[in-house]
Amino acid sequence: MKALLYTPSLPRFLAARALGKRFPKGLLPLALTQVPLPERPGFVKVKVRLSGVCGSDLALLYGKSPPSISPFFSFPAVLGHEILGEVEGSLVAVNPLLTCADRGLPPCPKCQEGEEGLCQNVAEGSLAPGMLGYNRDLPGGWGEWILARPERLYPIPAHVPEERAVLAEPLAVVVRGLKKLKPWPKEVLILGMGTLGLLALKALRALGFSGKVYAVAKYPHQAERALAFGADGVYGSAKEALLERAKRYRHLLFEGYRGGYEAALEASGSGAGFRQALTLAQEGGRVLLLGAPGLDWADLSPFWFKEVGLVGSYTYSPEEFAQAVGLLPELKGLEGLIGGTFPLEAWPQALSAKGKALFSPQGSNRPNVL
Repeated sequence: MKALLYTPSLPRFLAARALGKRFPKGLLPLALTQVPLPERPGFVKVKVRLSGVCGSDLALLYGKSPPSISPFFSFPAVLGHEILGEVEGSLVAVNPLLTCADRGLPPCPKCQEGEEGLCQNVAEGSLAPGMLGYNRDLPGGWGEWILARPERLYPIPAHVPEERAVLAEPLAVVVRGLKKLKPWPKEVLILGMGTLGLLALKALRALGFSGKVYAVAKYPHQAERALAFGADGVYGSAKEALLERAKRYRHLLFEGYRGGYEAALEASGSGAGFRQALTLAQEGGRVLLLGAPGLDWADLSPFWFKEVGLVGSYTYSPEEFAQAVGLLPELKGLEGLIGGTFPLEAWPQALSAKGKALFSPQGSNRPNVL
């Protein structure tokens, strides 16, 4: 089958890490090629309708993934873990996790608790390390077909557009993270109005949060969408949001703040965003890390000086994935986050797209942005 295969290259990794988005797309270690679709007992063949380009995919391609998680991936691999598939004519969202049950192992303590996203055996058993999209044995969604166990397939509710349905996986990450904020604070500030931030804003309202939600948006079109999705106020920068709520103190060349927001959600996936979230959280407040920053520096004093709490969300339980799929009919407008749908051949353009980019491996009749 046709697929985009990622093959690690140390020289390209180092160059991409140094140059970031300036690194030429054509030199990234991706290649459109033919790969075999393996057969595996207990797994079914799923036709890929759409597959998203995630921030973690870009972090991998541009050398920003933290080295400490590399033993839990395996390559070369067909990337793509945000997958909308088709089985016997029906659309399904694909849970890409490969945990104890998928690996032919007895359940580890976390899987016994139903916390498959925290499975302790993701580098053990009969499969190579990693979930779909980061696994050398099973292809991810940047190809025409995948294999998955039936338990990993969630039927899409009727009348949900495909471009909304493909967001089920990142929405599940958001749903899990938002649950960790309960009991709900009276207000939430979201840093970053990209896909994750806007999903969080929309999901907060869908989950019944009735408090104030503020957003930090870098671009005017993001600010407009944040307001349309239910934000009570939008700031053009983290500094603006901080000065609105906190009092500044100075000593010599140094400054510090008291006050801030009850909960700060970091959704940009950058080290700068993480540092800003720690500063924006008020004394005794909480920071939810939804983005995926890698190696970076941060002033850790807010954890003890302000007693700020930190939680993160990376994957989900089966119930949280099902909850995300169940929310899709309510979340009208999410499809507007899509910045373009591309054939696999146009992968350099997809990686340069503004907004959320999708691959359409089957070459469907939907318009492609080239």
